[in-house]
Amino acid sequence: MHRRIIVPSALAASLLLAIPASAADYVPGAPGIGDSYYPASGNGGYDVSHYDLRLTYQPATDVLEGTATILATTRQNLSRFNLDLGLKVSEVRVNGKKAAFTTSGEQELEITPAAPLEKNRTISVVVRYAGKPSEVKIGGWTAWHRTPDGGVAAQEPDSAAWWFPSNDHPLDKATFDVSVAVPDGTQAISNGVLQSQSSKLGWTRYNWRSNKPQATYLATLAVGKFDITTDRTAGGLPVLNAYSRDLGDNAGAARASVERTAEVAEWLEGVFGPYPFNALGGYVPNVTSGYALETQTRPFYSPRQFANGSNVSVVVHELAHQWYGDSVSVDNWKDIWVNEGFARYSQWLWSEKEGEGTAQELADYVYATRSAEDPFWTVKPGDPGPDNQFHIAVYDRGALALQALRNEIGDEDFFAVLKGWPTEFAYGNARVGDFVAYAERISGRPLAALFDTWLYQPVKPAAPAEAGAGAARQAAGARTDGRSAAPAPKPVQPRSWKKIAATNTIHTHEEHSGHPGH
Repeated sequence: MHRRIIVPSALAASLLLAIPASAADYVPGAPGIGDSYYPASGNGGYDVSHYDLRLTYQPATDVLEGTATILATTRQNLSRFNLDLGLKVSEVRVNGKKAAFTTSGEQELEITPAAPLEKNRTISVVVRYAGKPSEVKIGGWTAWHRTPDGGVAAQEPDSAAWWFPSNDHPLDKATFDVSVAVPDGTQAISNGVLQSQSSKLGWTRYNWRSNKPQATYLATLAVGKFDITTDRTAGGLPVLNAYSRDLGDNAGAARASVERTAEVAEWLEGVFGPYPFNALGGYVPNVTSGYALETQTRPFYSPRQFANGSNVSVVVHELAHQWYGDSVSVDNWKDIWVNEGFARYSQWLWSEKEGEGTAQELADYVYATRSAEDPFWTVKPGDPGPDNQFHIAVYDRGALALQALRNEIGDEDFFAVLKGWPTEFAYGNARVGDFVAYAERISGRPLAALFDTWLYQPVKPAAPAEAGAGAARQAAGARTDGRSAAPAPKPVQPRSWKKIAATNTIHTHEEHSGHPGH
């Protein structure tokens, strides 16, 4: 018998041959999805297709208990992956088997399945968790509003981690079923359509469904005592609006504004094309914040939005986001102009429709009232930076860019672009550069220089690229002959300006100035 002597190096080689070559490829998913502004947001290695959230919430104690079932597809061979959650976890199962888990940082839930997960496989993840959302602080701030009769989750760019585990970035959109049990006499409001409700042993369970892809920050939960109105649009869409019963003096103005939701949506369909979702509505909880947010199908409005009376302009803004921001979402948070510039411009178009100032007059007014030395012009709407993500320049200078485009390519092509874009990128994600390329394709004109001027140059453009530029140049004190101009006349303020400007208060909130809503 011949016995082969295996030296150490040969032994190592033989052992490697015994292990499947692919085993070395099982690695942890990235702890972030790759956002340039928020590197820790989201996670890598998988895509979520559906969230099923079964929750119980006690308003008296602010205790939320949840079981989240997450359906996803692996995009690499995974040894481990992360979810974003700030509440305490008691158990995790992956494909039905208990998984090991730990936490790191303020919101990273690190899950190690019993067996590694192969690429391109459908997986189920069940997370049991509980806690008081109002006690969770991430980055020193909270997205959970405690109210006298409950709680509300609504914030941008993050809100999910306060109430459910997720891949928390707009790049990973999914459908949602949200089932919430609350004490009898209390309601639970969420996105989409109320599928059913039932009561048992002092608790009422509400079952909501949002059946189109939805970014996690656009998911919302509001628990409290609401007056609810329901209706259907001419096209059959269910409309549900909800108002806290203790809005005080703001109650009438809030209703007078939000009850026009269906009318506004119908008008916006003429501008942006068919409404992209399965429900309409809005809600006004008794919160102390001042902002509004485009939570999908059911925007959130702070009562303070209506402190000076009804304001349909804010409803126009949030509903415009259903196309620009919700159906077509940012690819990266630096692309925020694709959301906010268009929502602000929709307010200008509503003003034009109502005879309270044309979009051109509003553009001239914005341009004329901002001197060349105003820091407003140093913010670049096409890439404002995380500290200026919701700066007023992203809104107003962002809308100026659209007016410049309108005058460059003419109304026919301009409105074809506004209506075609939400169809081209429906239920997906897009970058600023994607919009530039799309506008060039539809108009047949080179537009890179125009967008560079209005979205990326940190200075006031020499003259607005719009019809009637002479009047605006005069108002800005500009001359073409090199001599100093006469004192600029005070620009005429369009009638709609105060209502539009009233919505500017949504750009900051009390808890964290770096993460304003809207």
